[in-house]
Amino acid sequence: MAKQCARALHFNEPKCLTLEALSAEIPINVSAHHVHLSKEDFEELFGKGAKLTPGKPLYQPGQFAAKETVSLIGPKGRIDNVRILGPFRNKTQVEISCTEQFKLGLHAPIRDSGHLEGTPGIIIEGPKGRVELPEGVICAKRHIHMSPEEAEKFGLHDGDTVMVSIEGEGMERELIYGDVLIRVSPNYKLEMHVDTDEANAANFPRHAKGRIIQVHTRCSCGY
Repeated sequence: MAKQCARALHFNEPKCLTLEALSAEIPINVSAHHVHLSKEDFEELFGKGAKLTPGKPLYQPGQFAAKETVSLIGPKGRIDNVRILGPFRNKTQVEISCTEQFKLGLHAPIRDSGHLEGTPGIIIEGPKGRVELPEGVICAKRHIHMSPEEAEKFGLHDGDTVMVSIEGEGMERELIYGDVLIRVSPNYKLEMHVDTDEANAANFPRHAKGRIIQVHTRCSCGY
């Protein structure tokens, strides 16, 4: 397992894909706007000692959509009933679509999750209080989760980017996404995430699948 993790997380192979990668059907889930909260910010919003209530389990192991929601308040507008995703994180992060930037009146860069330096802040409002976030609003970079075993089987590494063809019964807008980030962790299952703007562009059918067709770039992480 340790060797598989090391191989999947390091850049040491040429720009090629295995037959397994080219033939794999990757489930796609559409991520609407949501918030990841730190425990401290959650208690500021919902009260000291409040508990995050798991609702619907998500596809990735251990992750869930909570029953609690918050409001996002920007310079020009607000979005209510924004779902909190659990479990808690070390640092609060807000994910919106590019379209929603205009409603809120801010410019959120396209970033990988957790890369928050230089991002705009926002006000998060809960039933018991507000949090004025100095930074942390992003439009999430489209990405594929996979385990180290899957990454090794596909000939891919954490930080690579690939091109993905979107497939599904009843597709009316065939589309190929470039610059799809590969994220590898022992905690992940094979799944692609896109936001609502990206899904609408392809008029996603139910149960859409992705197929990797080419490596776009290899991670230059210095390994």
